[in-house]
Amino acid sequence: MLNVSIQRANAIAVLEPVGALTQQDFIYAADVIDPYIRANGYLNGILLFSQNFPGWESFSAMASHMEFIKEHHQYVARIAIVTDSVLGNFVSLLSGHFVHSEIKWFNFDDIDNAQLWLLIPS
Repeated sequence: MLNVSIQRANAIAVLEPVGALTQQDFIYAADVIDPYIRANGYLNGILLFSQNFPGWESFSAMASHMEFIKEHHQYVARIAIVTDSVLGNFVSLLSGHFVHSEIKWFNFDDIDNAQLWLLIPS
């Protein structure tokens, strides 16, 4: 399951995975995020936080995640990955070569700094 909300005052989407991610999670995320982007043109950032990255339920779920990134990265200034998983640093380093958004990894207990970083004008 993926909890998704929008901090409208800050133009930040908050994504919190709870358990292995599914294809339906990314459909749901788009259903929440797309109307905001259509109305406003952009997001200041995405705050992705999970103490330990839960992974994907299947290969098709991972493919849906990649499709979601492909369709949304150009509308997002920054992505903060907040996790204690070593995968967070790896993803932030690797993804930086493929997406428009600036990406930074934060330790799970550093969520306040991650939110502040998302609000710094790029």
